[in-house]
Amino acid sequence: MTVDARAAARRPIHWAVGGALVVATALVPSAESAAAEQTSEVALRYACPFPSGPEEVDVVVSAVLPTSVRAGEEIRPSQVSVEVNLEPTALARFGELDAATLSAVARLTVRNTVGDRSADASWQDLTAPPVALPGADGGGLALTATGDVPTVSFGSPGRATLAPAELALSLSSLTGAGEPTTPPGLDVVCEPAPGQEPELAAITVRGDSTPTAPAPRPDRSDPAPAPTPTRPAEGLSPGAREKIDALTDERLAALDGEDPGSCPIEIPPEWVMTTAETYAAGYANAAKLDGAAALGPAFMKVVLNKRYINDSCASTVDVSSEVDFDYQGRRQLPPTKATFLSYGFMPTTATMTLEQVGPPAAIHTHTVTNTPTYPEETTVTAQLVMRLSDVEVNGVPLDVGPDCRTERPFEQVLRGYGQSYPPAGYLVAYGGTLTGYAHIPPFEGCGVGEDLDPIFTSAISSRGKKADNYTKMTQAPLCVATNPEGPDCPPRVPDPER
Repeated sequence: MTVDARAAARRPIHWAVGGALVVATALVPSAESAAAEQTSEVALRYACPFPSGPEEVDVVVSAVLPTSVRAGEEIRPSQVSVEVNLEPTALARFGELDAATLSAVARLTVRNTVGDRSADASWQDLTAPPVALPGADGGGLALTATGDVPTVSFGSPGRATLAPAELALSLSSLTGAGEPTTPPGLDVVCEPAPGQEPELAAITVRGDSTPTAPAPRPDRSDPAPAPTPTRPAEGLSPGAREKIDALTDERLAALDGEDPGSCPIEIPPEWVMTTAETYAAGYANAAKLDGAAALGPAFMKVVLNKRYINDSCASTVDVSSEVDFDYQGRRQLPPTKATFLSYGFMPTTATMTLEQVGPPAAIHTHTVTNTPTYPEETTVTAQLVMRLSDVEVNGVPLDVGPDCRTERPFEQVLRGYGQSYPPAGYLVAYGGTLTGYAHIPPFEGCGVGEDLDPIFTSAISSRGKKADNYTKMTQAPLCVATNPEGPDCPPRVPDPER
């Protein structure tokens, strides 16, 4: 679906953890988009003890926050602003000092509450640039302090609120020559006037995907309580979000000038690319052998967000990532032993090894962002070679030699489907199930002293029928390098589904 570029461009950029994993029997990735945001604002009266006497000051606090998060998910307030409006009586001291400008550094205490639990956060070092003081005829003055503030996470589901509390102001004055006055400033601590509703924002905290508690540490007799871990903040490196926001603003400005080349936006990989690790395990059917072989647990090394395209015009996000298997330093899944009934009656046992060849597995996640659920599809494509060893037929060893394998690599494609709101199905960050089919080529190099290639080709290889060899893999959540202390690190082995 295509929509008007200028209208669509007013949507915020959509985010993806981008991702990876489960190829051929164990690969997977996906894009998970950020929740809708709200611009929240509250106007409050504060009581401040100025040298001239108690003053009531109008303060407006604003920030951009998500409307909904998972329990334990990190929240980073953005576009934070604290506007302080000072009356002439509060400015009288600075007039006596022959001050020309006034600036401030603000520290705002914010009470974070969910259910019956509350904790205070300090939004400090919010800076208001110098503003010219009014002349002798009086008049008020507004100082607007902005800056970055700490993240917060709520460990329990429910309605969470953020409410401004104590406000500390460090006011600095300069003369017309740009020199500090004597004294150079004033520190004031203000409290909200009683009888107000100080709520800045309400956020719905969902109970899905709540991080697990840290495991006990037996090596300490009296361990200090560990902090509740939070999920990776989209796998983004510090400063990446700010850079992408700036790039988005540039594109939106270009769209206002009706520049058709401004949509879609491709994010430079050095801003968002990161690494991750996980495991996947599952089963692969061999239709001709009337059985299934266990696969994994396969350890995978993931490179997330090698290409990240946000197309506001088409309301889509496309993320490309890569995955490599790693088993004892080799690009393969762990060897697995399985027993089948060859030709329906002859018990055959063999060790099967799937080796990854060629470039890393290509992972593509396509997310639709113009619906509330953010549906997405992930496709993983890998090139594999199947090797057979330790073969026994009816209990008798069959010497297939050291190089019994498919005559060429085959393509394994797995797909996963999910949605972000509410989370369901497969999402790369939290894992899930991927399924797909593979066409197994003929075998070569099988047999010592006799050619066994036709036997294995006849028993295992498919003829291109889609349903011949079905694979189902279960992926564990990602352990992202940018959050090594997160609840999914180190990566764990999932329970495979049949």
